[in-house]
Amino acid sequence: MDKFIIEGGHELSGTVQISGAKNAALPLMAATLLWPGNYKLRRVPALRDTATFAKVLETTGAVVSLQSDVMRIDTRNCDNAEAPYELVKQMRASFYVLGPLLARFGRCKVSMPGGCNWGPRPIDLHLRVMEALGARIELESGYIIATGSLKGADYTFPISSVGATGNGLMAAVLAQGVTVLGNAAIEPEIVGLGDFLNSLGARIAGLGTRTLTITGVDELQAADVTVIPDRIEAGTFLIAGAMAGREVTISGADPSHLGSVIDHLRQAGVTVDIADSAVTVSRPGAIAPVDITTAPYPGYPTDLQAQWMALMTQAAGPSSVHEEVYHDRFAHVPELTRLGARISLKGNVARISAPTALIAAPVMSTDIRASAAIVLAALVAEGSTEISRVYHIDRGYEAIEQKIAQLGGAITRVSDPA
Repeated sequence: MDKFIIEGGHELSGTVQISGAKNAALPLMAATLLWPGNYKLRRVPALRDTATFAKVLETTGAVVSLQSDVMRIDTRNCDNAEAPYELVKQMRASFYVLGPLLARFGRCKVSMPGGCNWGPRPIDLHLRVMEALGARIELESGYIIATGSLKGADYTFPISSVGATGNGLMAAVLAQGVTVLGNAAIEPEIVGLGDFLNSLGARIAGLGTRTLTITGVDELQAADVTVIPDRIEAGTFLIAGAMAGREVTISGADPSHLGSVIDHLRQAGVTVDIADSAVTVSRPGAIAPVDITTAPYPGYPTDLQAQWMALMTQAAGPSSVHEEVYHDRFAHVPELTRLGARISLKGNVARISAPTALIAAPVMSTDIRASAAIVLAALVAEGSTEISRVYHIDRGYEAIEQKIAQLGGAITRVSDPA
């Protein structure tokens, strides 16, 4: 099991290339199951999660290969509409296969999902939209059994959900008739999925709005797609630049996806310059304390909440974080406290007393984004911080230690025999 050793106090500067978005790539990979064909996905990040999802596809009979950042998926011989527990338990996004398998085969068997061990993220929204489309849902020994010929329907999500919107969208493209999905997610990853489905021959209107109208089609055809930039990785490096950098530029990003993050950085006194697909941050003075409240897109993303908390430990005064998406997403708080952060937690509100001089200590990764926050804190902590269980961060960040080192950070990956 690998760990990171980070020597704090090294100033970051330079340019880092942003990878394709994991949260966009996974539903695109799932969508290839809808129709037999050869697909090419460009800018796919080499991550534990994309590798795991490739194995899920392979259990259905798909042939998957990844060379550089190009993934080729052949779904012509898929004949097994089952996603097994041993793979699905590793990450919740594996549940994305539910909609495509049901739409293609009229039946599927998908294990209840696993993934990061924080927060109640129920799958009932996924199941309700399938039932609205005419599926029969049964639970058997930890598996969801879905059967039925899908028909268009009107369904409004009680809570906006990226995963459930994606699953419903994929199922509806081959359903008979017209489907209207209300209170749909508008995240860039959903827009990217919808654009890809339309390139396959689907008929989806309203992408980027809360109401999606899908007119079912009888057939699709394979197509190629380029994965959008990872806005969470981009935001993480912007925050890293604000914490530990002189001037840090992210390239290959989409600044339009980063509006809330950029706005909050500017409120904190960080200079942010935007030029096409590049964003540069520099800090002319002290970091101003800024409160955040997480919200679905285009609000401040919950996936950057932990990283913002790390930044606020260095602010010139107290601040607060209100977590309104996943109320108990605070696994990073005890680890940041081990580094010297002063954070009080009550319900879904964390209050940060700052500024704080962080000091190195042994800490542990607990989930993808919490791990990123710990890495950022270690970059400014005095001394050498040892971070164990970094396989969590490998699920969501492509070669993060190489990118940090490229910017001048003192970070080393070592094998931990424990």
